[in-house]
Amino acid sequence: MSIMLTIKWTGHSSPFPPPRNNFSAALQPAIYFRLSYKLQQNPALLLSKVSFAGAALVPRAAGDICDGQVTLSEAFIGPDKNVRVQYATCPKYGSKVKTLEARQAPIDVCGNSCATSCFTPSGGGPNPNDCAVIADALLYDSQNIGPLFTVGTGTNNTVVMQYATCLTFFVNQDTVPIEYCRDDWSSLVKFIAPNCQATQNAHGGFCLASNEQWFAQVNHS
Repeated sequence: MSIMLTIKWTGHSSPFPPPRNNFSAALQPAIYFRLSYKLQQNPALLLSKVSFAGAALVPRAAGDICDGQVTLSEAFIGPDKNVRVQYATCPKYGSKVKTLEARQAPIDVCGNSCATSCFTPSGGGPNPNDCAVIADALLYDSQNIGPLFTVGTGTNNTVVMQYATCLTFFVNQDTVPIEYCRDDWSSLVKFIAPNCQATQNAHGGFCLASNEQWFAQVNHS
């Protein structure tokens, strides 16, 4: 695994990262840096370099990804059934998320490239060991349920997973459903959690698809 760190811009270290559409809420200055990496066991996850817009300040309750989160469904996964998984929506930003205009088959985005950035400053990041439990649960489900999961659009466009201090979520920003590989998400969690920590002056991070179609994030719960 090779890592390249580059100071890129100043923005807000929000628990909800910069999506395709910029939110209009007030911003707070904070530096985050870009990580370009290659997972040796999955070369398809080589990250591209993209530019990001500012992210909004989004207060949230513990275990939530946004203020006023609405949980649509909830279950527990993994060999010990100890990782919480939810389909959720953020009504506050419903008008900013594209909705499905016509019923279409999901698009497979497994192996697509993304660019990973860390939130600064240091302090308050998730315990990488807790994140490893989520990553392992994803691999377990990949082997026992199937390699793919589907993420819808509009109010059904977010999948959230939590174990102890670690929270990760996957957001579909497109107008059509997408399918992603559980083992790819597992690889992202395993990379972001230990590489966006206090030693990197960070406290979590996210990976935004090169075409801004989706992103996955890891931060404290």
